[in-house]
Amino acid sequence: MANYPHDSLNSLDSLDSLESQNTSQNLQLAHKKIILGVSGGIASYKAAELASLLIKSNAQVRVVLTHGAQQFIQALTFQAITHEKVYTELLDPEAEAGMGHIELARWADLIVIAPATAHIIAKIRAGLADDLLSTLCLATTAPVVLAPAMNQAMYLNAITQNNIQHLIANGINCIDPDFGQQACGDIGPGRLPQPEDLMALLEGHFATNELSQYHFLITAGPTQESIDSVRFLTNKSSGKMGIALAKAAYLAGAQVTLVIGPTSVPMPKMPDLSRWQVQPVISAQAMLAACENAGKYDVFIGCAAVADLRPAQTSTTKLKKNDINKTLILEENQDIIATLSQANPNAWHVGFAAETHNIEAYAKQKILNKNLNMIIANDVSDSAIGFQSDANKVLVFHKQTLDTQSGVSIGPCSKALLGRTIIQLIAHNLTSPL
Repeated sequence: MANYPHDSLNSLDSLDSLESQNTSQNLQLAHKKIILGVSGGIASYKAAELASLLIKSNAQVRVVLTHGAQQFIQALTFQAITHEKVYTELLDPEAEAGMGHIELARWADLIVIAPATAHIIAKIRAGLADDLLSTLCLATTAPVVLAPAMNQAMYLNAITQNNIQHLIANGINCIDPDFGQQACGDIGPGRLPQPEDLMALLEGHFATNELSQYHFLITAGPTQESIDSVRFLTNKSSGKMGIALAKAAYLAGAQVTLVIGPTSVPMPKMPDLSRWQVQPVISAQAMLAACENAGKYDVFIGCAAVADLRPAQTSTTKLKKNDINKTLILEENQDIIATLSQANPNAWHVGFAAETHNIEAYAKQKILNKNLNMIIANDVSDSAIGFQSDANKVLVFHKQTLDTQSGVSIGPCSKALLGRTIIQLIAHNLTSPL
């Protein structure tokens, strides 16, 4: 690649060194000044984990607790996590000129209230400013995000819904709560989303527009090829790498269509659903059909571990032991990446080569056989970086430089960080082609 720092990437052999070179340009929350408001609900314990994740993303975090929140969780917890003073009072005699709330309001790049109870939502809607948190929401010019969490009946009450809609109409973002069993025993909407999902939504507020002109079509996870109604052929892929790539592309401004096979990995929630579509599938044939029906795309990333073969015959009922043919007749699945690259020669196609040996040789052969622009090879025989792990290490090869340069080594590092780095590589090629 003509203008990309290959040498610096080749030298990256640890998570710390990779993070040090990518934090400022890849982590959307790095160095952002975030006020985390916590109001008085049982879900306030999740706010501590959210604060921890924000700190790990190198955000600057200051926590504001309402009096109700202090009945559920102590300020000392957040002080230990953020290494910052925790704010609880509207009028702080230690603040300059006693105007601490104005200083905080000016400091923030984003205010997020999680959990946001029905009470704090109603106060913000009414424009009340009788405590520090509600006052900050009036005094700031930064975006405000509310994550409602309460009993399902309170959430569905027409007054609460009217308050939420009024806030949305006035520019405040309200995150939809999760559906499920609540602390009171009720089942319904009102659970605070998991901190990881909240992180994805918050990152979306600082998304770049680097790839706003592009549609990314990405496959992830395994496929399942049915033998009968209960048995199938599959592999150990978890889908984590493909999800990380999809999230990174979205946060770079792209429109993303993620076609994903069966996985237990939770899908990240994204604030702009017009740019984020998830299409679950089961089989290789269904995955190919979903890709072909996804519309025009600019970049395809084939990260899914697609079964090469499927049973020639599938029973719609469970086969009994005596009925199972001891020889399973298989037939070949159509190659998704090769099919798409042939049908869309003007798009950019990126493949993955999950190998256990001869990694470089197999990767180079695949990039030619499937007419790819780039291939990412990894050693799945290593359990620390293979299927189902949270980390990975890869070699990246480009079709134009196969004969002149060796693969670019990235990692070992988290799949989330690797996803951002790969998307950065692709973005560089799209904007500064060889």
